[in-house]
Amino acid sequence: MKAKTVLPAVAMTAVSMVLTLAVVMMWLGAAVPWPVALVVGLGIDGGWLATLAYERRLAAQGDHSRAVTAVGWSFGILAAGVLVAHALTAEHSAGAWLAVAWLPIAAKALWLVHSLWERTALTPLALDAIRGIQQEARDEAAVARARLRAEAATEETRLAAVTEAGARVARVQAKTSRTLAGAWSTLEAARRGEETGRALTSVTTPVTPGVTPRWELPVWGPTEPVPALETAAPALSDDALDTLVHDIRHSQTPPLSYREMAARFRAAGHSASEVRLRAAWKRVAA
Repeated sequence: MKAKTVLPAVAMTAVSMVLTLAVVMMWLGAAVPWPVALVVGLGIDGGWLATLAYERRLAAQGDHSRAVTAVGWSFGILAAGVLVAHALTAEHSAGAWLAVAWLPIAAKALWLVHSLWERTALTPLALDAIRGIQQEARDEAAVARARLRAEAATEETRLAAVTEAGARVARVQAKTSRTLAGAWSTLEAARRGEETGRALTSVTTPVTPGVTPRWELPVWGPTEPVPALETAAPALSDDALDTLVHDIRHSQTPPLSYREMAARFRAAGHSASEVRLRAAWKRVAA
């Protein structure tokens, strides 16, 4: 890479010096002896080459001198001025000489580019380390992107499964609700049917003679919790139980249903099994 920047600068500097020397010889050769013109041309080229060498020495030491740089640019501008003056005074090929008059300035610019490259140049070891760091960063970024894509795909699959399961549960619940609604409709229709009472009477009369059956549907919906008793209440006799059931049932008009009576019976702190309480109800209702 160093040769790519220094070789063009060296070549253009050499061409500029040759052109400057040739122009000085052609321009001053007619006015002064040629040795004098040669000395003037070599003086311009020598001063330019000396300041350039000094600049390169300072650059190799990591130093910089504005005065030396100014002197170098002065010699470059002087050489370019000689070429421009010769082009303007030449009778033939003025355009060609004017076209190459910029070479000294271009040579100085190339040396400036080369010095900037030297200030920022890195060793092969440092370049390998930088390439390794960049490759490691690219690898980590690729792994992170792959991990994010995998997590996104997993989350998408999980959400799809949860959604499908929720839809399946909703379908089952809807089907169950329709089945229960049909069952309760059937029970309600049977309870309100004209033949229900006679059918129940024919079934229950041999078991409970003298008791008119009354069919009530089970509890459908939320129930109220029954407060726990602090102490176990003594068992009630059948007569006492019948009296309590009768009083609770007729505590308001119209008489309470069995479910309302049972709730008030237990809320009052009384204790009786469901079988005995229902038997008492049937005796009172009869």
